[in-house]
Amino acid sequence: MKPRRRLQRRLLVAFAALTLGVAGLFALYAIAFVYMVEDHFFVAQLRDEAAYLTDAQAKSGQWPAPRSPHLALYTDTATLPDDLRAQFRQESWRSEFPGRDGRHYHVLPLAGTDGRPAWLVAEVGSRLVVRPIRNQIFALLAWSGAAVLAAALLLGAWVARRTSRPLAELADVVAALHPGDLPEHLPAATGDDEVGTLARGLDALIGRIRTFIAREQDFTRDASHELRTPLAVIRSAGERLAAEADLDATQRRHLDHIRLSAAQLEQTVTTLLALAREQPLDAAGPTRLLPLIERVIVEQAPLIGDRPIRVDLDVAPAAASTHPAAVLHILLSNLIGNAFAHTARGTVRIDIADGTLRIANHGHAIDDALRATLHQPFTKREGSAGFGLGLAIVQRLCDRNGIALAIDHDADGTQARIGLDA
Repeated sequence: MKPRRRLQRRLLVAFAALTLGVAGLFALYAIAFVYMVEDHFFVAQLRDEAAYLTDAQAKSGQWPAPRSPHLALYTDTATLPDDLRAQFRQESWRSEFPGRDGRHYHVLPLAGTDGRPAWLVAEVGSRLVVRPIRNQIFALLAWSGAAVLAAALLLGAWVARRTSRPLAELADVVAALHPGDLPEHLPAATGDDEVGTLARGLDALIGRIRTFIAREQDFTRDASHELRTPLAVIRSAGERLAAEADLDATQRRHLDHIRLSAAQLEQTVTTLLALAREQPLDAAGPTRLLPLIERVIVEQAPLIGDRPIRVDLDVAPAAASTHPAAVLHILLSNLIGNAFAHTARGTVRIDIADGTLRIANHGHAIDDALRATLHQPFTKREGSAGFGLGLAIVQRLCDRNGIALAIDHDADGTQARIGLDA
């Protein structure tokens, strides 16, 4: 599935948002500007007329009539126009008032030489320029904003595509990388921008990964040869010894232990090498559990020694799991082997309940400090004869194959639970 171009979309949205913001801000400034210019024109006209009237009143002692027909002088608020009087009495600090029937007033207070107030009123409804063409102004601003937005979207799409193309191509190449087919160089590694720097860093990382893969392949190939050869020799020698007729019962029992241990070691090597190669172990079909568990019990029985331990196996013959038999063999060998090794006396019970295989034993309680790190390599309890790798292998196998694993500890012992279905 081709990834969605989220970066390109974000750049385009950023362009659109910036354009809308700038266009809206300039439209607001434009509207405010035309209204302020119109208001300042009327205010300047009022002040000019007020200067004339005040000068004439100072000379004659009487207020003359205003020179312009749209101006009127009032010395008493009771004589103000009806649609202005009530508003002015409530908000006398204002200088601009709307009237009825399209009228609009500007008011400028005056003071005569006798100390009595007067008010110069301009009715400018018929002289307003902005209000009659306000809808046309809004339409012009809207169409202009839409045109600018469309141009910005086109420019933003071009810039976003041009800017994000190298990163998108690099992302496509990285998404298609496969450990078995790593490229020598990424396509954007020659650029002198941030994408080029990122590509060169990924190139260096891919080179290290290629080296690690080659080293791992060499190791697994050599280890497979060096480990399988002596195991094959041990198995062959064991088969020849088993054919000897003069072995007594003790010798034959020891020989059986050697052959079982060699087979167990061979299975362990196979599984660990498969884990090292990151190759999944596919199940050929449902794995029957009862024969596998019985085989593991026989293989791990030498760990019991002469201790009074009873194995209680309650697994139906038809019980099966979808997990690979090789993986289950290693898991059960470790878990059942641990149960045998850490039980001084009592019962090791193996059964199935609620889709999980349970292995429970009565043994020494595990310290809380050790319990938190029990699945880490080289972690073991005091007195353990192993290297502390068993449960680490179990955890790796479970993680690798999607197997649910839970290990509970209490004062009575330990219970391990393995999910049977993938």
